[in-house]
Amino acid sequence: MSNFFAAVAAFAALLPIRLALTPVHPDAEITNGLIRAKMYLPNRQIGFYRGTRFDWSGVLYSLEAERRNYYGAWFDQTDPNVHDFVYQQGKIIAGPCSAITGPVDEFAPVGYEDAKPGDTFLKIGIGELTKPAEEKYDNYHLYEIANAGEWRVTKHPDAIEFVQTLDHLSSGYGYRYQKNVQLTSGKAQLVLQHSLKNIGTRPINTTVYNHNFLVLNHQPPRPGVVISVPFAIRSTHLSGNNLAEIRGREITYTKTLRGEDVFATSIEGFGDSVADNAIQIENRPAGAGIRWRTDKPLLREALWSIRTVIAMEPFISISVAPGAEFTWTTVYDYYAVAPDSK
Repeated sequence: MSNFFAAVAAFAALLPIRLALTPVHPDAEITNGLIRAKMYLPNRQIGFYRGTRFDWSGVLYSLEAERRNYYGAWFDQTDPNVHDFVYQQGKIIAGPCSAITGPVDEFAPVGYEDAKPGDTFLKIGIGELTKPAEEKYDNYHLYEIANAGEWRVTKHPDAIEFVQTLDHLSSGYGYRYQKNVQLTSGKAQLVLQHSLKNIGTRPINTTVYNHNFLVLNHQPPRPGVVISVPFAIRSTHLSGNNLAEIRGREITYTKTLRGEDVFATSIEGFGDSVADNAIQIENRPAGAGIRWRTDKPLLREALWSIRTVIAMEPFISISVAPGAEFTWTTVYDYYAVAPDSK
């Protein structure tokens, strides 16, 4: 009988995900009394996310705080034939590498340029991937996973620790990657602690950013939604400039995003100070806010938003010599906003 249920689960994993249904994917829940957070767990066979773009650990699909939910699916369905995402008959259909939720990390590939077709390269938080015949790396492409390494997941009532180890590679690369998802006692606060230890013989040089898929109560970006940073914003790339305005340190939506509207912009003007790596988003009509900060200086930053999601994307640089370790921490605070706040 156990083989029967295993076969059913394997078959279900191949079907497009209908988000109205209860997922069969491994998940876990943590709480500190003020926040209740749910996340999917890494699983190569039946995990919710098995793409080769984003880190598989700590995929939050729900976080309830102050009677509001901050994360969830920004897409309606998934389709393995979709590259990034498309609109079909009013629905948003995401491809296997983009169909993910919450504050998720994406690392730049390691060793891709040196690898020949058929050789392997690294995506931290995913594993060792096989390079195909294409010359240019494409983060929306679903690469073959040659080695997913070893995952260890340790759950506590208010935290989950994820550890991925990948070593003894013929390429000379190897790492131990750890992410702790922790709820702070007595606060509506989430802490993401990361460490990357180089256990190989070659240096690891990469970048990482958090996509921060914010889906607050499934409300669209609209007037009254304000994004703030600590510095005066400059932008050399702006898309959909009739939908929002840059005003000093703030980006303010002037219209409600509908249909296939996109507002996206580069975020420039920051300096070398760690203090500049901080973001605040307030949805004043919804009476909710979120702010977060990371303890490393910005490399670059961008904003992308459509009718279902706001994503502020801060990048940092990582360089780890063999035997060394690199750590970084991001702290998220969730809070109520008075409806008449300015």
